[in-house]
Amino acid sequence: MYYLIEDTLSQCTLEDCHKDARQYVAVMTPEQWLRHRDRFDMGIDIEPETMEIYNTKIEENYDSLTGTFSIPDRTNITGEDMQFAFALDERGVVFIDKSGAADRIVQRISATKKWRMPSLERFLYDFLVQIIQGDQSLLERFERELETIERSILNDADTAELTRLHEIRGDILDLRTHYEQLMDLGQELEENENNFFKPENERYFRLFINKISRLQDSSAALRDYTIQLRDLYQSQLDVKQNRIMTVLTVVTTIFMPLTLIVGWYGMNFKYMPELDSPVGYPIVIIVSLVIIIASLIFFKKKKWL
Repeated sequence: MYYLIEDTLSQCTLEDCHKDARQYVAVMTPEQWLRHRDRFDMGIDIEPETMEIYNTKIEENYDSLTGTFSIPDRTNITGEDMQFAFALDERGVVFIDKSGAADRIVQRISATKKWRMPSLERFLYDFLVQIIQGDQSLLERFERELETIERSILNDADTAELTRLHEIRGDILDLRTHYEQLMDLGQELEENENNFFKPENERYFRLFINKISRLQDSSAALRDYTIQLRDLYQSQLDVKQNRIMTVLTVVTTIFMPLTLIVGWYGMNFKYMPELDSPVGYPIVIIVSLVIIIASLIFFKKKKWL
């Protein structure tokens, strides 16, 4: 698909992209790019990777910029990324796309955007913003899920489900890496080393960098939140274990003097007067009960129970 950058993206032919000085957007398959790349005359030194794409990056050429996009699927962030390459100069940008991701973004821009001052810089800004469209809502949804997990941990750490916590943490880490790469790309565009962009239009790239910076801050805060929840979960388990140990210690302490009494009168010496006393047995029972009650009162006062 080929478009001219006018007040909207106007669909055109490949020949129209080279007729005059109007700026253009092209979306091509790798095979089409190999057939027609010489017609764009971009002076490419570093050929864009079209088959094995691993990240989002940009490369400076003598008279062009080339690079790749690797965009996490927001419905399955840890799944397979949407990947495509690009090449651009002052006249236009070519997306080399076998996944259809770039084509979908360009079509959304064509259907929804209308510009008072059309330019390649404004198109690139809208294209980059489309990549992160809805990410703030996504991060807010993650935050609400983490709050739900926090309440479940506070209610009962044993039954709290931490699988989703680990999934969210993995998604946030992937998004942070993606934002860092987009930040680097935006900064390269803003530097405008090849003077492809008008100085007054560099503000579009600064706006995009500010958006990415806010998303980075939000994702960093959520990452810290996941760490705090993991620590909270462990601390709740420790508190519960400490309570169990406290109860066991109290029970052991109460029965220690009773064990002493049992051991004392279990020696069965011949001259133990209590063994022949008719009130010996009731006295031992009363003494044992007094010891238990006194111990319970003492532990209650110390707030160990």
